[in-house]
Amino acid sequence: MKINKYNTLVFTMLLGFGLSGQAQTKKWTLEECVRYAMENNITIKNTELDIKNAAIDKRGAIGNFLPSVSANASHSWNIGLNQNITTGLLENQTTQYSSVGASVGVDIYKGLQNQNTLRKANLSIVASKYQLVKMQEDIGLNVANAFLQILFNKENLKVKTEQLSIDEKRLTRSEEMVNAGTIPRGDLFDLMATVATDKQNIIIAENSLLISKLSLAQLLQLKEFTEFDVIDDTNAKDENNIMAQSPTDIYNKAKEIRTELKLAQTNLEIAEKNVAIARGAYQPTLSAFYNFNTRASYSQIPVGATPNLDNPTSQIGYVQGTNQSVLKDNYTPVLGNAAPIVDQFSDNKGQSFGLQLSVPIFNGFSVRNNVERNKVSLEKSKIDLEQKSLDLQRNVYTAFTDAKGALNAYESSNVTLEARQQAYNYAKEKYDVGLMNSFDFTQSQTLLTNAQSDVIRTKYDYMFKIKIIEFYFGIPIVPIITK
Repeated sequence: MKINKYNTLVFTMLLGFGLSGQAQTKKWTLEECVRYAMENNITIKNTELDIKNAAIDKRGAIGNFLPSVSANASHSWNIGLNQNITTGLLENQTTQYSSVGASVGVDIYKGLQNQNTLRKANLSIVASKYQLVKMQEDIGLNVANAFLQILFNKENLKVKTEQLSIDEKRLTRSEEMVNAGTIPRGDLFDLMATVATDKQNIIIAENSLLISKLSLAQLLQLKEFTEFDVIDDTNAKDENNIMAQSPTDIYNKAKEIRTELKLAQTNLEIAEKNVAIARGAYQPTLSAFYNFNTRASYSQIPVGATPNLDNPTSQIGYVQGTNQSVLKDNYTPVLGNAAPIVDQFSDNKGQSFGLQLSVPIFNGFSVRNNVERNKVSLEKSKIDLEQKSLDLQRNVYTAFTDAKGALNAYESSNVTLEARQQAYNYAKEKYDVGLMNSFDFTQSQTLLTNAQSDVIRTKYDYMFKIKIIEFYFGIPIVPIITK
């Protein structure tokens, strides 16, 4: 039984190490990087919150059409001389009162401000969604650029490593040739310096690769990025044949689909609604209201009267001519408890309703100034839309020209590399038979290395330029998922 437990423990540990190793060796594709960024990038999350705020503003705009309802209740103690709300008499006593009320108000006409505010809220939601898509597109391009930078640094490191391997083999062979007296010892020192330089170049290339990986990992908001790596996709082809399109065709397509133009157009429509809302303050407003209230008192109330035995009568005047006194009987009121609270609330109900019209006459130019400010914002929105269109045209033509230049540079660098490779092979043959010194051979080798680096650089520059052209033509790196 102990053996079985031990075997199980060992198997579990090995499985854990195996899974850990698989997790560490996972390589991300470009599509995985972009999708992960869409879901986790902080800037995108912040933009998504703007959509929620716009939805809240829309609910507020809808609420402007609904009646406003409020209720109130109070209970008070009155001490000293005050009016009994039940009898209407002034009495020097302590009383308690309760009152309950409710009011309803609704706008009937408000210069179409509520309608325009709701239309503006709907446009704001659309604008927020466009802003989110634009942010996703920008992040996608940034991720693609960072992804290609890693691939460039990988190939560059590979070239540097291969160069070091070649030079170390040459150094070993040169040591044998020096010992045999075939070449001078000075050539050996040159090769030792070359090997040392190669090692420095590898360190620089490794640091560049590490920094590029770190940059992409941070762009993806990865918490664990020490083992982060991407797949080695080095295909430099125009798979969508985008370069077959003319710049004019690309620009015309971009005008129809580019998010920045849609966003600018929506912002223009929002500015128009702001002007309409501001102008609505010039017009009269009509509202309706309804009020309800009731009250109750806890004081005793008169319920009858009894003759005043201590002072049964009192004189109230004289008969004209006879001067005979006119007397009245004096009574003492009999007090009883107040009616039940529920009955008082039912008996003391009161209601009021009506219409209220407000006509603006003069308000210190505040409405006029607000309209003028919104008109200025509207003109700015028109200019912004026009500028966005001009920028898009310039960017498309620039990107197309850059892509053509990058393709020409890539093709030329391949031709140069092939020539440098042949020159290096010829120099190596001469060096091996002692017809070329170490310095000249090293120069040939340096030119070959530079040519290899140029091929790598121009290849990834061309790949990124193609991504930009596809971006303007409406071919996303990965399909954008809107929420």
